Amino acid sequence: MIINNNKNKSQYSLKYFFISFFLIFNSTAYANSGHKHSSARNTCLIEIGSQVFIQGANFTMGDDDTYHEEGPSHEITLTDFWIDAHEVTNKQFSKFASETGYITVAERTPDPKDWPGMPSELLKPGSTLFVKPKNSNNILSWWSYVEGVNWRHPYGPTSSIKGRDYYPVIHVAWEDAKAYADWAGRSLPTEAQFELAARSQRNGTYAWDGEELAPKGHHYANTWQGKFPIENIADDDHLGLAPVGCYEPNDYGAYDLIGNVWEWTSNWYLPRHNPLDSHNPIGPTKDQSHQRTQTLIPLRVIKGGSFLCAPNYCIRYRPAARQAADTGLGTSHIGFRTVTMKK
Repeated sequence: MIINNNKNKSQYSLKYFFISFFLIFNSTAYANSGHKHSSARNTCLIEIGSQVFIQGANFTMGDDDTYHEEGPSHEITLTDFWIDAHEVTNKQFSKFASETGYITVAERTPDPKDWPGMPSELLKPGSTLFVKPKNSNNILSWWSYVEGVNWRHPYGPTSSIKGRDYYPVIHVAWEDAKAYADWAGRSLPTEAQFELAARSQRNGTYAWDGEELAPKGHHYANTWQGKFPIENIADDDHLGLAPVGCYEPNDYGAYDLIGNVWEWTSNWYLPRHNPLDSHNPIGPTKDQSHQRTQTLIPLRVIKGGSFLCAPNYCIRYRPAARQAADTGLGTSHIGFRTVTMKK
């Protein structure tokens, strides 16, 4: 079966990216810099592709003490669901792409008709990479849009996923994640579902015991140690992305709901929670998101933080953490997993 790619009008996404962030195409050598990986293993799990059961619960969602967009904290009621035990891997996504012929957003050439006046050299398929900057004060130097980068070539046009079957698939836009979920007969998790699973039956700041990132020096997630974005000393044994499941599972048996990669949810983004949306909440509509964010850029919620989150920057390696992400762009630190309501 061939899936017809929904030509999602991503022009606002790309325009925002090119104009607002002034990102440029870079050489392969530049793209590959800053992406060394300390993991010598391709896999950390014996079982790949399983799901874990999350019993329905009442819980407090959000946080009033860290970032404004994480509040207000409020009571939520969710019914039972199942969630992937780990992020979708390169191997899993490869099977989907092979069986369906699906072409991701990063692999498609933008249509010049959608970009009147845009220089043709910018209308190239590609994706965004974190590159360790020389100047830590310039956020524009942390990210680069690189021609030829996509899920098959995650760190430059000549890179590949050979030997990386069990790493999270990256450089997937929201519609790519949604297409995979549809093919699998599943859904992307709502923000509330993700947060309940990530909380690991706790109601503290972190998803583990102890009110600190690494209690007694023990790391429960793949994050950044050192001064971001210049130095990562890799105390957690991974410099960059890690294979799925390299850190111990939470109380539900799920891996990497915190750290490694940010993960797409089904929710449109609002800059604050709506405490009235409290029973199996699915979040705002697209129009409500546009109105509240005052932008035409389509934004969805991502959860969980990533290997780029550090104590001096981001601090989003917490279940309540949330961020807006442009649906039309993939990056080197966003992946996804799926949920189902019945087994």
